[in-house]
This record gives sequence, C-alpha cells and structure tokens, in this order.
Amino acid sequence: MSIRRLPEKLVNRIAAGEVVERPAAALKELVENAIDSGATRISVRIAEGGIARLEVEDDGCGMTPAEMALALERHATSKLPGDAIEDVTTLGFRGEALPSIASVARMTLESRVAGGDGWRRVVDNGALAGEGPAALATGTRVVVEDLFARVPARRKFLRSARSEYASCLDGVKRLAMARPDIGFTVEHDGRRVLDVQGGQDRLARVAALTSRELADNSIGVDLDRGEVHLGGVISLPTYNRGIADHQYLFVNGRPVKDRLLVGALRGAYADLLARDRHPVVALFLDLPTGEVDVNVHPAKTEVRFRDPQLVRGMIVGGLRRALDEHGFRSVQRPAEAALAAWRQEPVASGPESATGFLFGHRTEPAVHLFGADAPPPAEDVARVYDRVTPFAGPAAPIAGRAEVAEAPPPAAGSHPLGIARGQIAKTYIVAEAEDGLVIVDQHAAHERLVLETLRRGMAEAGAGQGVASQGLLLPEVVELDEPACDRLEAASPQLAALGVELERFGPAAVMVRATPAMLGTIDCRKLVTDIADDLAGYDAALGLSEKLELVAATMACHGSVRAGRTLAVAEMNALLRQMEVTPHSGQCNHGRPTWVKLAMDDVEKLFGRK
Repeated sequence: MSIRRLPEKLVNRIAAGEVVERPAAALKELVENAIDSGATRISVRIAEGGIARLEVEDDGCGMTPAEMALALERHATSKLPGDAIEDVTTLGFRGEALPSIASVARMTLESRVAGGDGWRRVVDNGALAGEGPAALATGTRVVVEDLFARVPARRKFLRSARSEYASCLDGVKRLAMARPDIGFTVEHDGRRVLDVQGGQDRLARVAALTSRELADNSIGVDLDRGEVHLGGVISLPTYNRGIADHQYLFVNGRPVKDRLLVGALRGAYADLLARDRHPVVALFLDLPTGEVDVNVHPAKTEVRFRDPQLVRGMIVGGLRRALDEHGFRSVQRPAEAALAAWRQEPVASGPESATGFLFGHRTEPAVHLFGADAPPPAEDVARVYDRVTPFAGPAAPIAGRAEVAEAPPPAAGSHPLGIARGQIAKTYIVAEAEDGLVIVDQHAAHERLVLETLRRGMAEAGAGQGVASQGLLLPEVVELDEPACDRLEAASPQLAALGVELERFGPAAVMVRATPAMLGTIDCRKLVTDIADDLAGYDAALGLSEKLELVAATMACHGSVRAGRTLAVAEMNALLRQMEVTPHSGQCNHGRPTWVKLAMDDVEKLFGRK
C-alpha cells in the first residue's frame, strides 16, 4: 500500500478525536480560552448535556476579525510567545481546540476588542458558513451546536444527556476552583445550577463548589520546599465520601488527574480512613515550569514531574503534618438526620409517669453513671430521689445513680473534651464541656490511642526501644499454612518492635512467646492469624514497613476497650485526657468520628428555649 497524504477534513477530524472526546472536553477547551483571555466573568450555557448546544461567554480581551480567522486555523495560538513549549504558563497552547471543535459541530464565534466593532464567524463542520458584524460587549462568545451530528460513529458512543451534563459541570467546577478571582455561572436547559462570585479566597471557593460544611471540617495546607509550594484545603478524616469524586488536584493552576498525585494522597490518609472511603481535598501544587511537563497528553490532564519522589514526599509529609497538628479534632456537629431524631416526648400526668420520664426505662438501667452496676446505697437513692421528685407517691426503680463525690469535680472549661458525667449503653461516654455536650465512642477512641502508641513504638525501634511486650507463661503454638508462616517469619524482627515475639515452629506453625503489654489478655491465635492475613492481603506494591503500619491497625482493634464494658469515672476521664494529647484521636482507624459535640445552642433548641 502506497503512502498518501490525508485530506484536510480527515486530519481535522483525527485532531478532534484527540481533543474533543465528548461535550465536556469541548467545554473545557472553551472555558480555558476564556480564562487565558483575562476574563473576570465567564458564563456557560448548556442544552441537553452539551450535545445539542454549548455556549461560553466572557468579558476578556476579545479578538479582531483577522485574529478570529487565524484562531480557526490549526496550530495557531497566542499563548506560546516563544518556541520553548516547556515554559508555557497558560492553560491552552496547542492551537487545536477551536478548529477541532469546528470540524465536528456548527460553531459560531463572536468577539469584540475594546474600542472596536464586534464580528461573527460561523463554521459548519469545517466549512465557513458565513461572517459579519455582531453586537456584543467587549469579550468573546462561542456557541457550539449539534456536536458530532455528522460523525455518527462518534455520537453513538456518547452517554446520556444527564451523564454528559454531569461531566460538563464537573469540568467547570475544577476550572472555577483553580481561579477564585473569576466569577462563573452555569445554566443547564435554562436553569441556573452554579453561580460563584469572583474575588473569593481559596477556602470559600472550594466550599462553595463542594459542600459548605467543608469550611468547618477542613484543614489548611501551606508548605514550601525550595521553589515548590503546596497549598489548599483537605478534609478531616471523619469528613469523607464513598467515592473519590471530590478530590481536586491542580499543578500550576491546571486541573489534572495524575496517578502519582492520587497515590500520594492515598498514602497520606493510609491509616486514617477505611479503604473504601475517600477524603475531600483541593490541592494546588506550584513549581517551576521546567520541573513539570504538561505536554504529555492532548487533553493536558496528565503531567510528568522531573523529580516525582520530591513531589510525592512533599504531599504525603505535608498532609500528615497538617493532620497531626490538629490532634484530636473531629467533625464538630452530629449529622442533621441524627439531630432531627431527637424529639420531645409528651409528659403524662401523674407521679409514676413523671418519674419514668426523668429516669428513662423503669425496669432495666439505660444509663450507667460512673460505671456503676451494683445498686446504690439506700440513703444515696433517697437523697437523689428527693431532689428530683417533689411530689408524694410510689417510688419507681432508679435507672441511674450518682456516685458520692470525694473531691470537687474538675471544671469542664479547663479541658477541650470536657469532664465525664456518665456512660450510656456501656459504649458511649457522656462528657460536659464548656460549650456543649460531648459524646465519645469508647471503643473507637481507645482503638486510635492504641494504634498511635504502636506507631510510636515502631518509630522508636531503631533507638532500641519499641512497644513493651509481656511474655506468655506458656508459649502458644498457632498453626497456619506454610506461606503464611513464611511471611510471619520474614516480618518477625519488625513485629518484635510492635511487641509480638514469635518464632517458626515447624513448616506450618509459629510459636508466640510474647504479645504487646498494652493489649492485655487477648486471643493470640486470632491475633496472629489476622496479622498473617494482613501481610498477604495488602497490595504487593507496598513495602514491609507500610504493611506493618496497616497491621498495627489490626492489632489496635484487638486490644482496644470494647463496647459493652462498664468504665469507672476515672477511666473515662483518663481516656478523654489521653485523646486530647494524641494525634488523630478525632477519628478511629476506619475514618469514623470518635466523638461528636452537641453545642449548648442545639441543646436549648431541643427544649424550645431558642
């Protein structure tokens, strides 16, 4: 077969296939052009998911008629002043977007420069269909209609109008997030779905485009390393989502979807979230143009770094440091649905019903104050009963009791998590803080405290320290399959730093000689089996040290205070004080909150005081 030159029309369609995959890709190119024109306000209108119509209007610098004609030619651009493509600082620079879109749709291009007259050019699937004067303010308006109407092979692969619209909106949100100085509006089928004003700060813009709750549940990131700067906002681990659709990554102001950055983000939250949960983040990485190649993909959504390890280490270290600095902080408010579940019960008349209302269920204790299971002394019952029941009548059984104070209780205002006042369902600690009511999940909280202790032990192992272990009176033999025993044997030096001392006992068994002292009495067989499963189950790409970080989470779960255990008041307060000084104690090892706070204003609203 002889070599031939392809016709111009086919060349344009091939270029369009690289740049214009779907309506969202065309919209992205048009909005980027508007941003690069110096616009302060960009309006987007979409019809039928962008398949029928896309319109982008800006108040940028505009174009003269001659520049408009040149802009519709391939490889013509105003965004690359020299020949050094690695020094590009604009979003678009290939000069293919407008001619590529015009080759597979009907495009109307209108523009006007300051002090000049407006002009219009219409291109229908690559052919000039008309031109003439146009009435518009300074700036540019581009209308794209019937995308892929004459390319049925491409159009039949488009998704539904709803899916295409969602993709278009996501693309505009990412660009709007990168430029909080520019105002954006988006209309779909005549309905305004997005309106953000220019001049916002970064956190306000990110919250406006994701969730307004993010402002109260986020952490700022600001880190410099040489000429590289990392900034943005990241959510608390307890503020997460089931899919990674709210992770926005930018390199030199350009939205990207880069595997290196996504992997670094996952590493930063490795032991703070369950594997199926994802944080909400908006990270902005700025570095010299010579340190990053933005020309590795036609759509410019992927980049390549000259020093990828520096970038990865900066993201992982910077995010972990920011999360560490916020210690025990967690989502501050209970979910709205949970708050709405609180309701006032009607109080029936009569002494018996009033007593039941005050103390809850009258047959089984619902609240165990200060970890007491035994019935209180009769005189204490009488004293408490007389204080809360100013009427005569039969005495109902008391559901909770107060503990006789031997010393004045500490002031709630001196501690962020307050002072323990009781325990509910042998699972939740109720504490009084200066500004509200704090409820703590004792199992989740203690699980995090144990994990952080294990991690410190691993970090100190090189200095000859590590997690304290307790020897077993009789070493326990655990039978496993041979590959599992091989993995445990290979990891035994590192497991010893965690307080687990074991040795090989034949081809298909290991002998456990010691376990971490902090875990107390545990099921050695189950612990070792779970560790072996973790070593086998985690991604093979992880190093042993990273696997052991995840193994530590499994060990912490074995040794934490279980739900259903009654705690004394001293134990509750000790747990609260330890949470206040332990990093990440606001969330358990699976990303769920360990404590929530009900502000006093909310408590008063429940009782109709506000």
